[in-house]
Amino acid sequence: MRIIFIGTGEIGLPALRAIQESNDYELVAVVTQPDKPVGRDQTITPPPIKAAFRGTGVLILQPVKIKAEEAVAQLQALKPDAIVVMAYGQILPPAVLEIPRLACLNLHASLLPRWRGAAPIQASIAAGDPETGITVMYMAAGLDTGDILLQQKIAISPSDTGGSLHDRLGDMAPGALLEALPLIAHGSAPRVPQENARATFAPKLNREAGRIDWTEPAEVIERKIRAFNPWPGAFTTVTDASGKPRNLKIHSATIVDHKASPGEIVCADERGFVMAAADRSLSLQEVQLEGKRRMSAAELTRGTRLTAP
Repeated sequence: MRIIFIGTGEIGLPALRAIQESNDYELVAVVTQPDKPVGRDQTITPPPIKAAFRGTGVLILQPVKIKAEEAVAQLQALKPDAIVVMAYGQILPPAVLEIPRLACLNLHASLLPRWRGAAPIQASIAAGDPETGITVMYMAAGLDTGDILLQQKIAISPSDTGGSLHDRLGDMAPGALLEALPLIAHGSAPRVPQENARATFAPKLNREAGRIDWTEPAEVIERKIRAFNPWPGAFTTVTDASGKPRNLKIHSATIVDHKASPGEIVCADERGFVMAAADRSLSLQEVQLEGKRRMSAAELTRGTRLTAP
């Protein structure tokens, strides 16, 4: 079976490697996003998929727009039996969806129709979902609306972060894919329409999405801190000794039974760093003050005096 893999993020790497290493499939090309400037120095950096497969001899295509006629023609010329997509970052047009002989499959990191969209991993943790998983779906013109081929589930741990759950889902994606591909090859793959009435959405996140609202319950805030670690990062604003407001990123926190006004810094000294939510409070564990390195809250409070803005 000739396969084109389309993806950008690291979560797709285990599935891509599984295709490449299998004797049953021929990886004829990888399609990923163009290189882009990254970091303060704006260094031109390849996406993770390209960085991992550069020098392997696999054809790597990086169209600016996959819907461009030239890009579509390149894919058509490869005559794939299947296209597999995971975390690409562009919407595939009908002209691409129609190219493969058998199917165009998407590996989505949620149990569809729950959490359609760009940030399903963060959404599942923030919502307090007990489980999530990988959905293998037939791609359609809508946003994650295609029929479901199969799903595999995992429990969400109370300690899971966006980063840890991302890695676990990436690791289980090859198993789901390698179960699905023989089914489409033999013509026995199921197609289960999604229940649109049950759909929820997880739109793309930006940095501001990580701002903490201290009027929310402590449990909700604690889940968001885990969900948004490492991206986009949960943060609040505090005031330093000079009276300057500074962002404080919170990497981890635990709930404590202390009531005060939402957003109040209950203590920031040798006793700990505690901030009040709507019902209880959060004891901050790992933090990063704007302009400083990541450190324990105890280390930060030893050298910096902070107050609520």
